[in-house]
Amino acid sequence: MIQQQQQNEFGFGTQIRKSPYFDATLRWGANAFSVYNHMYIPRDFGDPVQNFWNLVNDAILCDVAVERQVEITGPDAATFTQMLTPRDLSKCAVGQCKYVLITNADGGILNDPILLRLAENHFWISVADSDILLWAQGVAINSGLDVHICEPDVSPLQLQGPRSAEIMQALLGDSIADLRYYWLREYDLDGIPLIVSRTGWSSEVGYELYLRDGSRGDELWEKIMAAGAPFGLKPGHTSTIRRIEGGMLSYHADMDHTTNPFELGMDRLVDLEMEADFIGKAALMRIRDEGVARKQVGLVIDGPALSGPNTRFWAIGKDGERVGMVTSAVHSPRLEKNIALAMVTADLAAIGTTVDIEMPSGTRTATVVDKPFYTPNQKNPTTAVTATQTQSQAQLSAETLPGVHVSGSTYDPTGNHSLQ
Repeated sequence: MIQQQQQNEFGFGTQIRKSPYFDATLRWGANAFSVYNHMYIPRDFGDPVQNFWNLVNDAILCDVAVERQVEITGPDAATFTQMLTPRDLSKCAVGQCKYVLITNADGGILNDPILLRLAENHFWISVADSDILLWAQGVAINSGLDVHICEPDVSPLQLQGPRSAEIMQALLGDSIADLRYYWLREYDLDGIPLIVSRTGWSSEVGYELYLRDGSRGDELWEKIMAAGAPFGLKPGHTSTIRRIEGGMLSYHADMDHTTNPFELGMDRLVDLEMEADFIGKAALMRIRDEGVARKQVGLVIDGPALSGPNTRFWAIGKDGERVGMVTSAVHSPRLEKNIALAMVTADLAAIGTTVDIEMPSGTRTATVVDKPFYTPNQKNPTTAVTATQTQSQAQLSAETLPGVHVSGSTYDPTGNHSLQ
């Protein structure tokens, strides 16, 4: 993470790109950044705990322009896009979004993006932190398919939180009210071209606004903040606390190219019976048949509150042997628990299993619990609410831990992404 140097100048040099909202985030209080997809992303507006409460109580606006788009167009765009992912896209309609995995020939996960279908042969892959543009261009070379792959001038913002629907109606009018979960729509906001989707990386109600003209970034940021002022909107950053509460995964932390979907319990995102071929299909068939040696689990870690998220992978032991690692950990002020995502040997993945965590401050005991750690009453902000557009109606409290399970809930451990 980089800090302010002088006269509000941040940076390592011109090799790391700045988003169209970079100057606006500085004006609104961003004081530290990290690097993601070769770009700066704001990581601190002063207090990550307050940022969490702003998100869950009202709304926050986040610069996530680092979620670069890989654009796939051409007569064979649909066929090519299916080659990249084990999820069946045959029923993905124009105007719909899907959470997908991109796998390599070994079945390892290269990325877990949101796929947006803008037209019959026009797709965006909104990528997490890895060079999928180069991967897709490389795959295309010998594919024999007629496609064009590039990074367009598109920069997303995330507006997330329970009051985000009111803010969007104030910004864009009542037409936004019927935008369904994991669908998109094109808007023109005073000449600013946008694609708006009902998606986000927060486990809260929210929207993503894809700016299609980087020269209008500062103007767009200010318009949203002005529209949101009556509703308590604050500038913010993606919340590690909330995403771990929701069991949402972060690429490079909770998975990478050595991780396969079955280890993460993402079986439903892999269709090995569809006729279409995709990269990694044979390997994933073999993994499915042989089973996995390790599994991702949720943990509640004993002891005092963690002072911040882990910055290293903490070793997990059992009876003196190393059996896994903690990938993401944080203290939840709402649950008043230390919660974590971890990868352990499959024989230790059962709920209630206890393990030892080797932390910089010493060894602590942790217990395997169900995921997600917290399930909100997350209704779609429209008048027509369907079963697949809601979370469980139960508000779960801290006393529910260890182990939160909502019988019959449509909520999935991977958070907002995984419902669609």
